[in-house]
Amino acid sequence: MLAYVLPQEMGILAILALPLLLLGISGIIYIYQSVRWLLSKSAVQNKVVVITDAISGLGKECSRVFHSGGARLVLCGRTWEKLEALYDALISVADPSMTYAPKLILLDISDINCIQDVAKEILNCYGCVDILINNASMKVKGAVQSISLELDKKIMDANYFGPITLTKAILPNMISRRTGQIVLINSIQGKIGIPFRAAYAASKHAAVGFFDCLRAEMEEFGISVNTVNPTFICSYHRQPAPGNWEASIWKFFFRKVAYGVHPVEVAEEVLCTVSSKKQEVLMANPIPRAAVYIRTFFPELFFAIVASGIREKLKTEEEN
Repeated sequence: MLAYVLPQEMGILAILALPLLLLGISGIIYIYQSVRWLLSKSAVQNKVVVITDAISGLGKECSRVFHSGGARLVLCGRTWEKLEALYDALISVADPSMTYAPKLILLDISDINCIQDVAKEILNCYGCVDILINNASMKVKGAVQSISLELDKKIMDANYFGPITLTKAILPNMISRRTGQIVLINSIQGKIGIPFRAAYAASKHAAVGFFDCLRAEMEEFGISVNTVNPTFICSYHRQPAPGNWEASIWKFFFRKVAYGVHPVEVAEEVLCTVSSKKQEVLMANPIPRAAVYIRTFFPELFFAIVASGIREKLKTEEEN
């Protein structure tokens, strides 16, 4: 005799099954991420990895994840004391039998004239470079007419000429070995220009253009070129600024994640990108991500929203 299941009982079973389904999906996601993370770490073991601006918040986190993965690190920064502090922090928490002591190199990426000599010093550490991570960056905010041409050039040196000069200096070594990987940690502003950040956005656009071309040219040599484009990278303890974020279409359209992208998130994504060799990664919440596509496919709508934001800003300044 077949058992008859009442509709009420079926409803109860459905309610009980939902948490189990969610738990199962969460478990699958967790296992997938764990396996991906372990594979990413094993991919950099014994690799010579150069990280510029290693003393920044993101640079420190990149240093940590690559060091724990067993990479042979060459850490570059402008301040020797901060580099030494980073060195001490890394070796104090890692297993010395599983990791290498990092090499430290003084480098101001905006000082173009010194980069060739520093590149030779970098190559002398291990005789080669497997992975170059261009992390250094400089920001500026202000109306175009208020930013001096001298500052424009300084931003371009730090964000464009510096990284490409170092890349060109390291590139012959990679080409001769027919292997290597170049990673550019850039910005979503290399994809869309946001008003009052003209110099910064221009330098990021230029970097994207250069590394896009480089990617195509290096394919025949087996050299991978990857770009990681996050929204703004927050500090460790930064709190969201007060204000009515929903008040305008401008603020809604370009709203960032409440706390920005944490340096740990970006560093882990960089490690996974190195492992997967994904050509381009966009780290953004849905609103900035949508802005990139709207800029591409509906430019008139994009520019209308930008113009609306400018008018609102001017109106607010006049009222104040």
